[in-house]
Amino acid sequence: MATDSCDGCGRQVTVTGGIANLWTFGDGSEGTAMTLELADGTTHLLCYPCIEALPDEGEPTAADIDRLEQVDEETSQLRTQ
Repeated sequence: MATDSCDGCGRQVTVTGGIANLWTFGDGSEGTAMTLELADGTTHLLCYPCIEALPDEGEPTAADIDRLEQVDEETSQLRTQ
């Protein structure tokens, strides 16, 4: 499993897929992040807490990603503008 950092809050994340995870079936290696392509055409690797913190109304944009911050090990939030 590859490691990287979240584009939103900077926490270390694991990314599944690719040749390194070809033979890992059901062993708890689901990863802790997902790459999202937003409506504004930008692509971001985000941890699950940051995905949860994205606004529910409207389409998230790169500006929303810039506002994400880590609160604790399991929580992220949007900074106020």
